[in-house]
Amino acid sequence: MSRIDLFKQHLCEKRAVKIIAGIDNFDIENVKKVVSAAEKSGASAVDICAKEEIVSEIRAMTDMPIFVSSVVPSELVRAVELGADAIELGNFDVLYKTGKSFSASEVLHLVQETRTMLGNRDVFFSVTVPGEISTSEQIELAQKLEEMGIDLIQTEGHYSSDVKLTGARALMDRAELTISNTIELCRNVEVPVMTATGINPTTAPFAFAAGASAIGCGSCVNKLSSEIAMIATASALVEISKRNSVRVPELV
Repeated sequence: MSRIDLFKQHLCEKRAVKIIAGIDNFDIENVKKVVSAAEKSGASAVDICAKEEIVSEIRAMTDMPIFVSSVVPSELVRAVELGADAIELGNFDVLYKTGKSFSASEVLHLVQETRTMLGNRDVFFSVTVPGEISTSEQIELAQKLEEMGIDLIQTEGHYSSDVKLTGARALMDRAELTISNTIELCRNVEVPVMTATGINPTTAPFAFAAGASAIGCGSCVNKLSSEIAMIATASALVEISKRNSVRVPELV
């Protein structure tokens, strides 16, 4: 089995957990802690930024499947050359803070450009459907990505509220939009869907109940101050995912 086959197996079983270090996280020591926590918890994969030095160093420290996220096709292709097992065009939500937005047509253009640059290389390809566009546009984009043979669609829930919430209500408020987007996309495409943005041990069960085959979890792990806390949270996510597991034949 290749490294990415572990993630594919978990995806087929509807229990994949991707721990996200962050598309804009260039703190190598923090990234190492996140990767170590993901590995020790039994997560399905880890997602890191496209900075070459970080990709090379993380590849050298782990055999677990590595996703690299970027919105720059050349960075994604270079990451593959450095040993990335999968590429993620997206994780846009962090870029919205800089005023950047992405239309469906822009996403399709970036996907096609990346594929052209990859040539004949067979690489697991995940694409984020922007949470800012309308539901109907998200569905149409997801269907076009499915026709193109994209391996995984990731949802997001770009959302900000002026109302100050606390506790479980705050956690659910953050994840509500991405979970509703998951429901809509799962109803309209056959390609596996990963739910991301605001997913943590409180909200993860709702993501799987919405039809997700995978969850992408970032800030609930990468913002923690200690590796022990990161491992504990990542392990909780993995245990939740196992309860959603569907038995399928192992990949060979």
